[in-house]
Amino acid sequence: MRIIHTSDWHLGQHFFGKSRAAEHQAFMAWLLEQIEHYQVDALIIAGDIFDTGTPPSYARTLYNQFIVQMQQSGCQLIILGGNHDSVSMLGESKELLACLNTLVIPGALSTPADHAFEITNRQGEPGAIVCGLPFLRPRELTQSQVGESAKDKQAKLGNAIAEYYQASFEQATQLKLQHQALTGKTLPIIATGHLTTVGASTSESVRDIYIGSLDAFNANLFPSADYIALGHIHRSQKVAKTEHIRYSGSPIALSFDELSRDNQADKSVVLVQWEQDKQMQVNTLDIPMFQPMQMLKGNLTQIAAQVAQFADYSESSPSASFGNTWLSIEVTEQDYLSDLQSRIIELTQHKAIEVLQLKRARAKRKSLMQSQKNETLSELSVKEVFQRRIMQEQFDDEVFKQRIMTKFDQLQQAVELAQQAEHK
Repeated sequence: MRIIHTSDWHLGQHFFGKSRAAEHQAFMAWLLEQIEHYQVDALIIAGDIFDTGTPPSYARTLYNQFIVQMQQSGCQLIILGGNHDSVSMLGESKELLACLNTLVIPGALSTPADHAFEITNRQGEPGAIVCGLPFLRPRELTQSQVGESAKDKQAKLGNAIAEYYQASFEQATQLKLQHQALTGKTLPIIATGHLTTVGASTSESVRDIYIGSLDAFNANLFPSADYIALGHIHRSQKVAKTEHIRYSGSPIALSFDELSRDNQADKSVVLVQWEQDKQMQVNTLDIPMFQPMQMLKGNLTQIAAQVAQFADYSESSPSASFGNTWLSIEVTEQDYLSDLQSRIIELTQHKAIEVLQLKRARAKRKSLMQSQKNETLSELSVKEVFQRRIMQEQFDDEVFKQRIMTKFDQLQQAVELAQQAEHK
């Protein structure tokens, strides 16, 4: 039995105004090649197939086209809903997609046991049992009680998720025992999930998933499945130093900070293989970097030297199949440079690059914040708290920053006038 584990496609994402459609299409073509080459029996997408609950039409088209192509490959497809996905949108077509060898689990089902099911290999023989768990929303598992502290809510949600996993795993174990009694063969159990675990390395594009209630799920609370395919974290990684609990990561870099030090995306899918009475094999398949992206950092002289390494722009230049290299530039100059943007434009205008992000280093701001770390809210006015927060942001346009401060002053004055009116 061979499966490929992937997650966090985020179809429909716009990246600083740029569409990722071409990258996603190239990734899907590459993935279909791997499925054919390795004769994969099942593909598991562990959540966040779309970037939003209301994806654009081209993203839905990519989704539907891929499912049709998957059906032609003879490989089963299992799609789990993520926190970015709409339960109703994913669920509206699941009966139709079932006719195309595709199982969609958009959210929590009626009972945890309903998430346990058997899957077959390409020969139609039972190959594994899956605990197909999507992103579990707090409202599906717990109810808030009057007087609960944040710590109480956190503990209750963590326990509820663990209990849900265990109940599904118990059903999977029953299916495993039944199959073993009938055939004498043992099937592996694969669990899935879409959540943050303790110690996982995140990136800027990963949003808080259980805001205000659960920071991260303890990996020790997962059931003893043979392999646990996780989604939500965009960096490929093992969990708790284990081989069998893994995040596959996103197939393309969804933020610049997902690039490695040598400006590679380091993206992959996980290929998991079982043979009867043999040890499970887990390998990663590296995904090509379809759209060139880089991060440059330094003062203006250093950045100019780095920019000079890029080829000159030419309409006929085959420098990259996806066009110009996308850049994030961080300027370490601490003096305010009112003409910074125009200087960067001048440096890059004849090169085969596009600057999507331009920011200043935060060294000074961090230093100032460190000196104020002993301040408490009781010592600060409302305006001072707001100013501290504004200091953490990057503003290339000083006028825009002043406009925000002016709007805040107006709002604060309006609130004070309303409070005075109430006391009269």
